[in-house]
Amino acid sequence: MILAQLAHFASHLTHIAFFDGEEVSFSAIDLWNHMGWLAKGVAIILFIESIWSLAVMIDRVLYFSAARKQSREFAPKVAGALKDGKLDEAIKIAERSKKSHLAEVVAAGLSEFRATGSSEVGIESSQRALERAESIVHAKLKRGLSVLATIGATAPFVGLFGTVVGILNAFRSIATAKSSGIGQVAGGISEALVTTAFGLIVAIPAVMTFNYFTGRVEAFDVEMDNSSSELVDYFIKQGGKR
Repeated sequence: MILAQLAHFASHLTHIAFFDGEEVSFSAIDLWNHMGWLAKGVAIILFIESIWSLAVMIDRVLYFSAARKQSREFAPKVAGALKDGKLDEAIKIAERSKKSHLAEVVAAGLSEFRATGSSEVGIESSQRALERAESIVHAKLKRGLSVLATIGATAPFVGLFGTVVGILNAFRSIATAKSSGIGQVAGGISEALVTTAFGLIVAIPAVMTFNYFTGRVEAFDVEMDNSSSELVDYFIKQGGKR
């Protein structure tokens, strides 16, 4: 991903330029070949971070899509079963929707309610079961988001480290060659710019998707809170019929 974007970026540059009569190449391969081992290490780290963040993005998109789809199918079915007083059927419906965030919470509450009954103690126990299930599902929904946050926060600094190394190499080249021509430092400067670009290319998508997924998790939390509240109301009504 990173190397492909770098190659696309580099293709828009002049592959061969002349500075003070010196020939300097800016192709992606030549830039890589002229990098020092430390700068190459920075690029490899950023490449790994890019693959890792992409894997988290794909995993969360698939998980959230499945949760949304199954919850939309689950909600009216379980509501109909509870309305008809079919508690066991409602639990079976919830247990079949394994990827639904709502189903996992509702199944925990209904199972506890069936086990403890509609007494005041039973209702309180069922409410605690709902709260525990919400916490577990919330943790599942947030899985991997800390990785995106970490990559988004650190990738620019990793790229900046490569930039510092590139600039130092450029000045070292000047000192070694005892020449101040731009061609003498172009390699080090290009190396610095490439690692900076790497860092930004990795960090920007990670930050954007982290914010997006965080918003989705908050929306799921609201849905679980509402479902739990409605289910507690149902328990209280059932207790009032005793």
